[in-house]
Amino acid sequence: LSGSGVPQLVQPMIWDYAADIDVEGKEQLIEKYRRCGFSKVWFASAFKGATGVNQSLTLIGHHLRNQLEWLQVASRSPADVLEGIVLTGWQRYDHFSVLCELLPVAIPSLAVCLQALKNGGYSEKVKENVENLLGMSNLEIDTFMR
Repeated sequence: LSGSGVPQLVQPMIWDYAADIDVEGKEQLIEKYRRCGFSKVWFASAFKGATGVNQSLTLIGHHLRNQLEWLQVASRSPADVLEGIVLTGWQRYDHFSVLCELLPVAIPSLAVCLQALKNGGYSEKVKENVENLLGMSNLEIDTFMR
């Protein structure tokens, strides 16, 4: 890769939608990319559509933990390596699958994930901010909201 010139043309994106990312493994992967000549990397997390092919409701807690794990990877990475985080929201697993987690049911998850990324973590204050923004009286993180 180093000799190909590719690292000067593109920036790799590291995808992981798990709630328990291998943080140390991601650090090692970033270091491998840097040794190959890539100066920047992107992370890809998810706010919906990554927990089951026929999932209809969004489990916010899973996606929140995914964001918090990526923040941990970012905090343990060299300061200049992260170009950005792409917050994905998959609609289906492949072109032959049914639709999953339509956007309206995932908006609370999107709001929580964006606020967690913006604030560098999740707290009661972040939760209250999301509730106020969405006009909700009780945001539930670890149960399926209806």
